[in-house]
Amino acid sequence: MAPNWLTAVQTLAERGEPGVLVTVAAVRGHAPREAGAKMVVGTAETWDSVGGGNLEATAVERARALLACGASAPELLTLRLTDRAPNEYGRQCCGGEVTLLLEPLATVRPHLAIFGVGHVGLALAHILNTLPVHLHLIDSRAAQLAPERLAGLEGGAARRHVHHTPIPELALADLPAGSHLVVMTHDHAEDAALCDAALRRPDLGFVGLIGSKVKWARFREQLAAVGHSPDALTRITTPIGLPGIRGKSPAVIALSVAAQLQQVMEAEPAPSPIPQRTP
Repeated sequence: MAPNWLTAVQTLAERGEPGVLVTVAAVRGHAPREAGAKMVVGTAETWDSVGGGNLEATAVERARALLACGASAPELLTLRLTDRAPNEYGRQCCGGEVTLLLEPLATVRPHLAIFGVGHVGLALAHILNTLPVHLHLIDSRAAQLAPERLAGLEGGAARRHVHHTPIPELALADLPAGSHLVVMTHDHAEDAALCDAALRRPDLGFVGLIGSKVKWARFREQLAAVGHSPDALTRITTPIGLPGIRGKSPAVIALSVAAQLQQVMEAEPAPSPIPQRTP
């Protein structure tokens, strides 16, 4: 049996792909489907049906136009089902009028990674946990990721991924393209190794490093010595956080960094449509 619209939404969320939920919002006269019928439109697939024919083909075309421009606001689309109504995909002579509600789905979640879940990292995790993101918590120290220490993160909007690894760069290598990360471990050697690994992945998003100007001056020399160009080094943002916020408590630093990450996510372009496969 083909998956229904609800299963399709879950599938898109698991894949991290965009989609549009199309609902028959209102019907006047005769129509192929009743009010409340739904379908889901992805970049390459559709699930369920709102009536087939010109009605459905027009809905799919409009839904994919919304996907292409990264729209987030819903819109209404009204179509007449008569042989005199303009159409592009064949005639439907039911005699009615159908209004469709097209709602872009929040199925694409950004990936945010915190390397180092110390006092600042945990405070940052508590803020980011309230957002609809994939939140990766990575530390080389098992105690920092103990269930009792992370218990306060239960029930948030984020999907959490906990990675305990003695070599944090290994977890970095597994992050998907476009991931945003902040480096704030307990060990400057770990921080430097993570910066090196991040610079070797041009497909990553924001790369932030906590620390002072003196720390970054030393790192810059080390990273240049292993082959990173001056242009490549500009990919690392340090110090992190919004300028003008001078508080040094973990909570204030976390608030500043979370706001900076939100700015980064809001500035991201719409996801690129996935090419349709030829049959």
